[in-house]
Amino acid sequence: MQERIANYAAQIRDKSPQDILAWALVEFGIPSVALASSMSAEDQVLTDMLWKQNKGAHIFTLDTGRLPQETHDLIQATMRKYGKALQVVCPEKADIEAMTTVHGPNLFYESLEKRKMCCDVRKVQPLRKELKKYRAWITGLRRDQATTRQNTSVIDWDETFGLVKINPLIDWSEQKVWEYVRREGVPYNALHDQGYPSIGCAPCTRAVVPGEDIRSGRWWWESPEHKECGLHLKPRAPEDH
Repeated sequence: MQERIANYAAQIRDKSPQDILAWALVEFGIPSVALASSMSAEDQVLTDMLWKQNKGAHIFTLDTGRLPQETHDLIQATMRKYGKALQVVCPEKADIEAMTTVHGPNLFYESLEKRKMCCDVRKVQPLRKELKKYRAWITGLRRDQATTRQNTSVIDWDETFGLVKINPLIDWSEQKVWEYVRREGVPYNALHDQGYPSIGCAPCTRAVVPGEDIRSGRWWWESPEHKECGLHLKPRAPEDH
């Protein structure tokens, strides 16, 4: 697998995000690759790029059950703009009931372990179930988003979910993302205009002041090296067999 990932990396080296997306649709086949959108500005850029290339490209988003209303508004606006259904993936009702019955609805404030438990139930498990349908997934990760993402590559083997992970915007700056959004009229979350550079679940997201790290409003009670929900752990290619 390491050799295959290296070969993929060589094929897309120096390509634009649009060309990387076009390559992915051909290499893996439209039914076997999907964009997992968090409805971030980055993922909205990729949605625009993908659906301008091919309306058959598959995009889904996770509704954790604790999203801000503004995120639901964005899902609706995105469907309306592109005239295309955006698949909404939800966690298992029984798992949510079991977790909140034992630990309460706001368990994530009590400890890092409980916060990760909540993220696992609401995000990681539903994503794992959905990704079993695909050979590759596309994300809007950028290196300058967080300290936990600085060593991320444009393409990797995702050991957590067992498929290829493609990050077409990995080298883009925040400024470049917003230039694209404004130039192309891409819908974006209204919370971005209220000081929210990074948006997740409502109880775990807050506005930041100018100059603060863009991820400082996510799980603000934790140290920076812990600020991942489990969807984007550092990948490691498995040994070839």
